[in-house]
Amino acid sequence: MRSRMDDSVLTPRLRAARRCDERALAELPWREAVLVLLDVYALHLAPIDELRGAEEWQHHPRIAEIKQALEPRFRSRLGGDVVVSTVGHVTGDVTGDVTEAFRAIAHEELVPPVYAWLADEADRSDLTEFLAFEGGPDADFDDLVAACQIGLSGVPKVTLAANYWDEMGRGSLGNVHTELHRQMADALRMRRIPAARLPLEALERKALNGYLATNRALQPEMLGSLGLLECQAGPRCRRVVAAMDRLGVPAAARPFYAEHASADPRHGKDWIEGAIAPTVHEHPSWGPRILRGARWRATVNHNFFAVMADRFGIGERAA
Repeated sequence: MRSRMDDSVLTPRLRAARRCDERALAELPWREAVLVLLDVYALHLAPIDELRGAEEWQHHPRIAEIKQALEPRFRSRLGGDVVVSTVGHVTGDVTGDVTEAFRAIAHEELVPPVYAWLADEADRSDLTEFLAFEGGPDADFDDLVAACQIGLSGVPKVTLAANYWDEMGRGSLGNVHTELHRQMADALRMRRIPAARLPLEALERKALNGYLATNRALQPEMLGSLGLLECQAGPRCRRVVAAMDRLGVPAAARPFYAEHASADPRHGKDWIEGAIAPTVHEHPSWGPRILRGARWRATVNHNFFAVMADRFGIGERAA
């Protein structure tokens, strides 16, 4: 039955990848390979209305083969397994060592220079263009949190549930974060940039979410990756709000980043104390893997913000 499935609902890239043999997949230019991976991840995670029936292919054996062929290449680009060599050997308290190391990763590049430039110098067109590339501080964070909490229990599960409820506007449709993002995009007349036109570093940043959310074996890494987002989003969003205030953008553009500027510092603290710490206490082997996920997130973010700095000439202006 599956062999006779109509593949016309798939993207042209994914249809072409279906016809590639193992060698051809291995030789795909990396940018093209990431775009194929994003199409695969969309079958798992994209809004159902956007798929138009393509979700039927989610677990097709050939799609699974493509995923398994390309993901090791992505994994190799994320960095080594060893994140902090002293975990478990500083105080003898694995939980304390992991949370301390996690906070250290979060503070390494807490506010990239591009955000200071936004707050102080960027004009309105610069701001709108950057936000179109950035995609907001959470990029479908609600669905990612929902996936991350599967199989957890106790305080970690409740902590992620509280985070999800905040993402859902605490029950008010008008305050749902994705709705606030839509209002902001409309108010700024912000264009949606097709994936094919994004720089490679932006594609890899997007692909990390799909890689973690579609591989259950990477749940510890996902917990670390999403936690790092929460810990770093607050001060970055405050710079965006400062830019909006300075530039006098429409009032409807402000609530999305204002909400994250105020809520995410609390979310980050809760994520460390309510999700990471008790999970590591119960499962010490997850500790280094949670840190690895945080490091992966830090790596793709660093690469993305470096490209954005080049795009807007931020380094040249500082020089």
